[in-house]
Amino acid sequence: MSKPVILRPDATNDLREASESLNLIRAGLGSQFLGRVRELLSRIELMPELYGLVWQDVRAAKTKQFRHIVYYLVFPDRVEILAILHSSRDPTIWQSRL
Repeated sequence: MSKPVILRPDATNDLREASESLNLIRAGLGSQFLGRVRELLSRIELMPELYGLVWQDVRAAKTKQFRHIVYYLVFPDRVEILAILHSSRDPTIWQSRL
């Protein structure tokens, strides 16, 4: 069942920072990343329980082409994105956002 996806402010900041960093590597790479994240968020919206649990009720989904992971919680009426972080980042970052 489809559920609206809501990005928490920290996740919005993660997305902006990752996009800006990728654009510094190569012009347009940040836009490509944002497109992949949008695709992933659409899949999560349609099938929120598709991706596995990584800790308690937190699920994680990896972006295609990039090494970023979307961490999220599924509620009865919505999905909340906790973090969008590079896979090399310390997992306590998203755990502190619960």
